[in-house]
Amino acid sequence: MNELELKYGCNPNQKPSRIFMETGPLPVEVLNGKPGYINFLDALNGYQLARELKEATNHPAATSFKHVSPAGAAIGLPLDETDIKMLFAAPPPHSPLACAYIRARGADRVSSYGDWAALSDECDEETALALAPEVSDGVIAPGFTDKALKILKNKRKGGYNIVSIDPGYNPRSLERKDVYGITFEQGRNDLKIGKETLQNIVTKNKNLPETATRDLLISLITLKYTQSNSVCYVYGGQAIGVGAGQQSRIHCTRLAGAKADCWRLRRHTKVMELPFKPNISRPERDNAIDLYISDESDDVLRDGAWQEIFTEQPTAMTKEERQSWLAAASGISLGSDAFFPFGDNIERAKKSGVAYIAQPGGSIRDDNVIETCDKHSIVMAFTNTRLFHH
Repeated sequence: MNELELKYGCNPNQKPSRIFMETGPLPVEVLNGKPGYINFLDALNGYQLARELKEATNHPAATSFKHVSPAGAAIGLPLDETDIKMLFAAPPPHSPLACAYIRARGADRVSSYGDWAALSDECDEETALALAPEVSDGVIAPGFTDKALKILKNKRKGGYNIVSIDPGYNPRSLERKDVYGITFEQGRNDLKIGKETLQNIVTKNKNLPETATRDLLISLITLKYTQSNSVCYVYGGQAIGVGAGQQSRIHCTRLAGAKADCWRLRRHTKVMELPFKPNISRPERDNAIDLYISDESDDVLRDGAWQEIFTEQPTAMTKEERQSWLAAASGISLGSDAFFPFGDNIERAKKSGVAYIAQPGGSIRDDNVIETCDKHSIVMAFTNTRLFHH
């Protein structure tokens, strides 16, 4: 089959809609549900990202995609007790692939609501069980075990979108798209990102440990499939803050930094011990946490509101407690899809614990950016490669 009809395009008025191959069969097969136009954009971008993360790190990988940008991406490192509690994961065992998806979904749980999951490897039972309770539109993987397929087919009253992709598929070197009736054509971005990408360290501090190298690679590969402008904060093998589609570089850095800060605050003792009612839904719980750790915490703790969520009224987290907790952040890696034009990006990144940076370089103010890194003993590598994605 070389064509698949879709319900509609980006919006219900955009009909007809389909995906098709000019020659040869489609490399994807719908095993359940009826994915739409945006679903397939998320699926195909997400799968490429997950596959490249595995190639670069030799770990199974997963992504959580929303509106053609990753809300989260991660490799399958083991979950410790804090991870399990913070990410609301089921008790062990967790396969490496399940760990990858739990981490990817846990990067920004509010943004991942209704996500499309992409997996680098065949979906196993543990990964399907991790997907089962989440509000998710669908999943793409290079195969599904019988047990995983049975679990996932029960989601969304049997309508959960499940797509299998041929792991041996290689797209043609040229890609096209139409805008306003005009066809654009360009070479596919088949750039391979690896350790050699980080060899040009331009700062005085040149100590780049293996864990930071891994995290910078995760950041750069994530950016390759994120709508530009974009930056990505990574820690412990997972993206913890993605700032996508901003016109200003500093706004990317602030947005992603705020998400990284939220990720860290969710590990705070007060958050981990919030007395949620046992019947509260996962999205209600995630939204409540998002408000609790923000400056708008009074909205969730005001008289009456907390009674719908908590068994007892929790103590608010003070501004001083938030600042103290965030001040302890360190060892975080940051990638940028284009050069930093000013040192203010570095100053903002430092506030979120960034110690390692990878960016293309090439700004007329590179000296100022390097000087700002040196002021904070941050390691920075110039990749000499822009990673715009549109």
